[in-house]
Amino acid sequence: NTIHIFHHLMDQTTKASGRAGPEHDEEFVDILEERRRSSDLGHALRTFNPHPYRGAPPCSTADLNKAVLESQYLRYVIAMETGSSEEDVREEARGILEEMSQNLQLRFIRLMGYTLTKVFKRLFTGIFVNMEGLATLQQAIQEAPVILMPNHRSYVDFLVISYILFTYDIPVPVIAAGIPLAGMKMVGEILRRSGAFFIRRAIGSDKLYWAVLSEYVKTIVRKGYAPMEFYVEGLRSRTLKSVTPKLGMMHMVLEPYFKSEVFDITLVPVSISYDRVLEESLLAHELLGVPKPKESTAGLLKAGKVLQEDYGTMHVNFGRPLSVRQLCQGKINRCQYNSAPRSKNLPQKPTEEAQACVSWLAHLMVRIQDEGSVISPWSLMACLLLQAPMAVLAEEGLPWERLAERTLWLRRLALDCGAGLNWPGQTPDSDVMSSAVALHRSVVYRRAGRVYLLQQEEPARKRPISPEEAVMRIATAVLMLASYRNQSLHVFARPALLATALHITKSTQRDELFACFCFLQDVFSYEFILVPGELSQDFEEACVLLEKCGAVHISQQEVTLSDMGLEALSFLRALIQPFIDSYQVMFRYLSEEGDPVLTEKQLVPAVRNRATKLILSGELRTYEALSSDTLKNALSALQRLEAVTKLRT
Repeated sequence: NTIHIFHHLMDQTTKASGRAGPEHDEEFVDILEERRRSSDLGHALRTFNPHPYRGAPPCSTADLNKAVLESQYLRYVIAMETGSSEEDVREEARGILEEMSQNLQLRFIRLMGYTLTKVFKRLFTGIFVNMEGLATLQQAIQEAPVILMPNHRSYVDFLVISYILFTYDIPVPVIAAGIPLAGMKMVGEILRRSGAFFIRRAIGSDKLYWAVLSEYVKTIVRKGYAPMEFYVEGLRSRTLKSVTPKLGMMHMVLEPYFKSEVFDITLVPVSISYDRVLEESLLAHELLGVPKPKESTAGLLKAGKVLQEDYGTMHVNFGRPLSVRQLCQGKINRCQYNSAPRSKNLPQKPTEEAQACVSWLAHLMVRIQDEGSVISPWSLMACLLLQAPMAVLAEEGLPWERLAERTLWLRRLALDCGAGLNWPGQTPDSDVMSSAVALHRSVVYRRAGRVYLLQQEEPARKRPISPEEAVMRIATAVLMLASYRNQSLHVFARPALLATALHITKSTQRDELFACFCFLQDVFSYEFILVPGELSQDFEEACVLLEKCGAVHISQQEVTLSDMGLEALSFLRALIQPFIDSYQVMFRYLSEEGDPVLTEKQLVPAVRNRATKLILSGELRTYEALSSDTLKNALSALQRLEAVTKLRT
């Protein structure tokens, strides 16, 4: 039944996703086209006539906050706090709520609408939105509390959905945001009045804070106050690929359904795809250990040069609204939450069944976000560029004709694997690829019929650059390139794991290949996010996709290689290889390190130093082993496999 539901969801999501490409262009509309022809001020000041949730009683921000503070749940938590008087604890809770809560006001939405129109027209050649998805969202918002769940790749994600909904007279959401944004002078208050509510990054074991946050989120859902938007992945992905979902907010928004406080909740996955990301260089430097700049208004103003750059197009794909009631059927017994009416509104530890259900739903949302994403030609080109030796790419370059030919081959493979491509059908293929390289001139450049990796420019210096600094210069460009490859990684991940299993086992037996496939997925579970409990389906899907592209022949017992499929299998294995090589650097370091106990803060820089030496000696090819996220994922995988233990000291 689970398999049937999952594949039915995938089919429906694919139909509703409005994939871009020659045959799908009509399903996406460029919302900036109208803005370029009409008045920005007129757009911001026009009549805004949304149709909110029909079951929602009138409720102001003050009413919402009052309901939170007077809830039975919060009163109980306040009464149980020890060490301070009840009045002091209540005052502390009031302060937390004041720091956290949004204060959505239409005039500030209009201000953001005007400002964002100006900014978006400078940054993007187009923002394409699937109109069918918007129409179903407009209807869904009227029928049940709606949770908008976009992926998170850029700061631009934060308000683009509100901007789109404002443009089409759909209620704008309240948005979960990190507390650092609230500290930005003026900007923080504008964001708060545009619907942002702010959450501390490190809550730890602060029971009162958890209680206020949880009750605030649940009250918004119960009352249907407004659609709620949050990122199931938690923080912004620094690698531009999906990351393991965080379950805290997911559990909070689902609890009113588990406790039968609402009849249903609607989840709307949203896939946001970029031709080029504003923070590409910043993200690469963060991955190499450069501290992230603090969010500030001054920093925002200094980033004005960003407005001089071209970032291509953005695609925002609203997925099909999904009923929690239908998704959870047979997965959770809600009676356990409701058997004792008096305790229904008191703190309860989630059961294992509830935790498993929340985890399954969160991973499913990430899968659907991936399925709905739109892949650019540049992402395919990045896949191929990274498979060349970096020294060759930096110094000798790759022949343009060969890269173009291989990109067209990879386009066919991607389409066979079900990818949604943003490949303009009316433009000659050579022009599409030339435009992609020109757009990403911060990473590569083309000269005399060859494509070269662009190394980071260094200011004038008195001493020659050291070998280690030279490695870091190349690494910055490589990690920028890898981030764009990662945008299409979900398309190839399953067949690539199977291609690797075929290579490792040298076996044709399905059971042996499945065992190796499961092992690889276990090791790389933080790199390739798959839905829990769906490994058999993932393996079958990988078999079908490899057969579809002519790489293998499938029988009931065997998977045999096809002579025609060597190119595809070689490409897919090479896609996984940087992860294998990077993880082995971590494994070798831990195996060879004399001290059995290491601090986490020291570990990543130490392994990065080891990787740098291996690159300089020619023993290691991939610069991705220098990425802090990859090394942390390797460490998390070892913890999950119980090869290392994390101790709190």
